[in-house]
Amino acid sequence: MPSSHFYQLNEIVELIAFTRPTSILDVGVGFGKYGFLCREYLDVLDGSEELYHWKRQIDGIEIFEKYITPLQKTIYNRIYPGDALNILPTLHKKYDLILLIDIIEHFDFEGGERLIEMCRERGRNMIISTPRIDLPQTEMFGNPYEAHKAFYRKAYFKKFSRRIFIPNIFSLLVYMGDDAAAVRKALWRRRLLLNLPAHLKLLPLTKRFIIRSMKNAMAGKEGFIGKNKRGMS
Repeated sequence: MPSSHFYQLNEIVELIAFTRPTSILDVGVGFGKYGFLCREYLDVLDGSEELYHWKRQIDGIEIFEKYITPLQKTIYNRIYPGDALNILPTLHKKYDLILLIDIIEHFDFEGGERLIEMCRERGRNMIISTPRIDLPQTEMFGNPYEAHKAFYRKAYFKKFSRRIFIPNIFSLLVYMGDDAAAVRKALWRRRLLLNLPAHLKLLPLTKRFIIRSMKNAMAGKEGFIGKNKRGMS
């Protein structure tokens, strides 16, 4: 369907924030939820004083053109209509981050591997989300591409290098790419920051640190893995 469950939102938005991309490609735009969240947390909350002066390039691919409305066209810089396997080879830009949120299960295993390899060539990093439970799905909303073609397990992704798995009860979340090690470290620091003080009864100190970090983030200052200094390619 053109949407996905909300139990993975925290983890995915956190991964996006840790990556601090200046260019994003959202494969399978749907309602445009993740393009919107990227705009909000990367452009609106980056300390800019101009509300609609977008600095990040957010592009998308959507195979079912009926999903595309003026809403998505407002959020995304450009939306490529068509099959990702046909469009990706035509893109000459290399993105900081490519999103495959609840998309890969719509490809069989051969197509899924091709999709991942194409995204690795055209993106420095990638976030993949797919259901942990095998949920059969057929055509929806008159869209034949909504059908699920394969059930991807964790073992499938272990053959890919530079990847980490993010705990989530409902989704298999995979972060893959150049910044995987830095993101792993950022996640470890965040968990240590939030969990250890509870045992040591240092929650007030933790609260002050979190508030300071939030203020820095909203002012566009350095985050957990450093301020992104990459320009758009």
